[in-house]
Amino acid sequence: MARFGRLLTAMVTPFNDQLQIDYDKTERLIDHLIANGTTGIVVSGTTGESPTLSRTEKLDLFRHVVSYAKGRAHIIAGTGSNDTASSIEFTQAVQSIGVDAVMLVAPYYSKPSQEGLYAHFKALADATELPIMLYNVPGRTVVNMTAETTLRLAQLPNVVCVKEASGNLSQMAQIIEHAPEGFELYSGDDGLTLPILSIGGVGIVSVASHVVGRPMTDMMDAYFAGNYAEAARLHRKLLPIFEGLFAYPSPGPTKVALEKLGVQVGGVRLPLVELNEQEKAFVHSLLV
Repeated sequence: MARFGRLLTAMVTPFNDQLQIDYDKTERLIDHLIANGTTGIVVSGTTGESPTLSRTEKLDLFRHVVSYAKGRAHIIAGTGSNDTASSIEFTQAVQSIGVDAVMLVAPYYSKPSQEGLYAHFKALADATELPIMLYNVPGRTVVNMTAETTLRLAQLPNVVCVKEASGNLSQMAQIIEHAPEGFELYSGDDGLTLPILSIGGVGIVSVASHVVGRPMTDMMDAYFAGNYAEAARLHRKLLPIFEGLFAYPSPGPTKVALEKLGVQVGGVRLPLVELNEQEKAFVHSLLV
């Protein structure tokens, strides 16, 4: 089904020279993404440097993206944090903006139990009518949301999908096998897109789609058409880019790659720093 389409992009946040959000650059980036196959845009996720964006900046960015995209792509707002009360308040503030869904990351730093994870997400689901994408990324949150917890949450009517970035294909297979009808699993890792499709995933929330959106769409189209050899060939060809964009702290490499392609998105905010010349040369080499 792929409620939000197969290729979702976790969009970088474009900045000007003063590292303030640049809305002209944002519009050009949106056009670039949609032209290259993006069916949904995740705004203010980790790739969008969400920890450095203020509440006001996020709300303004959501409004602008919704207004400019004009239904050309699904818009998913990153509204989760490790504080349940503030996540509820922020998610409710976003409801009237017109986003298609919210993405809620598992609480980071606090290291809650599985029961704590369930209670956190249930409180959020009860507080909004918006569709919810869960986001499990233990490499950043330090806690893995198990298949059992995800499946409990999948019973809630507005919890519609999960972005799975655990890297655990067995866990993902369990979720897909036992999920209620209509609940979907998206890959959270570009390099696992094809393997996850092969066990029943519906698509990818991607970083690499900023620069190889069209080939990624071709890979998924080939898979769903039954041309598995071609899908595998494209997967192997794209792997160096999938991996190379995370050779240095993200989204630094992706912003450098976009600049090389002529899509201006500016630099990164502290605590991230600009890539040095050697690092930039490596990123440029990926695009040859």
